[in-house]
Amino acid sequence: MQIGIDSFAASISDPVTGLTLDPSARLNNLLAEIELADQAGLDVFGIGEHHRAEFLDSAPPVILAAAATRTKNIRLTSAVTVLSAADPVRVFQEFATLDLISQGRAEIVAGRGSFIEAYPLFGLNLEDYDSLFAEKLDLLLKIRDNTHVHWSGKHRAPLTGQPIFPRPLQNPLPIWIGVGGTPASFVRAGTLGLPLMVAIIGGEPRRFRPLIELYREAGRRAGHPPHRLTVGLHSIGFLADTTMQAADDFYPGYAHTFTEIGKERGWPPATRAQFDVTRGPTGALLIGDAATIVEKILYVNEVLGGLSRITFQMGVSTLPHAKMLRAIEILGTRVAPMVRHELAPATVS
Repeated sequence: MQIGIDSFAASISDPVTGLTLDPSARLNNLLAEIELADQAGLDVFGIGEHHRAEFLDSAPPVILAAAATRTKNIRLTSAVTVLSAADPVRVFQEFATLDLISQGRAEIVAGRGSFIEAYPLFGLNLEDYDSLFAEKLDLLLKIRDNTHVHWSGKHRAPLTGQPIFPRPLQNPLPIWIGVGGTPASFVRAGTLGLPLMVAIIGGEPRRFRPLIELYREAGRRAGHPPHRLTVGLHSIGFLADTTMQAADDFYPGYAHTFTEIGKERGWPPATRAQFDVTRGPTGALLIGDAATIVEKILYVNEVLGGLSRITFQMGVSTLPHAKMLRAIEILGTRVAPMVRHELAPATVS
């Protein structure tokens, strides 16, 4: 199992002090976090994409390219690329360039996004939400497989054999599908034989098992071998030296972010009681010390039928940089080795 971190480059006022970190300082802190994740032995770092005041991740390939020059081994991915609102030609060119800069460490997680600001921003109709994604994913995959592309669709001018450069170092460039809870999205990923990244931010992860089985069954029916039908998990998480410290440090920012988002989506305000339940043994939040998180990862891996990757979203709100670095250090130097040991195939003496 690969273990890593996702970030939305949150630039939100500290709910305790009211202070907001300068955007330049926040992004430089983020690059330091990615550099430490690489040094600590983590496998992957992802950058989300949003077009809102509270996040600084509107251009993920730029952040990832900067990180590529400061890292050696860690894989660098989007989390997710809002493909519905993008030009697949440019997406491919940006990530192919990132792949060359990073010497073969780039990946794309393509999705539709959980916010809608990108659609009016780029002149798109939200009513085309699904058809935009399906069409642009089709084009992105054709570009990945062919230098000269012949393609036509509804939402973009046709391509009539134009070459698309540069080509990435990896062949093929890894493309995952990022999904929430829509069954059709799981089936689509399985039918295409693409790896699946499931975002689970609340409730209990085990309720997603039927959806993951839909994905695997769709892949089998389409003739894809099991090794191509891999599943990753994106979860909100944070670590500290004790579980209570992790919970106390993370909760204020978590509550602020989800209460504000809830005002837009009709959710009730976040409460500490709800937070504590969701960080419990069967809940979605990965909050705790190293031993607690190892136990939780092993549980989630079992109830979801085996995971190839798990990424921690630690930055749903602003946290002190030193505490973020400590969380990354614990995840890379303590949690990841223990999980790898527990999941290593048994050897026959």
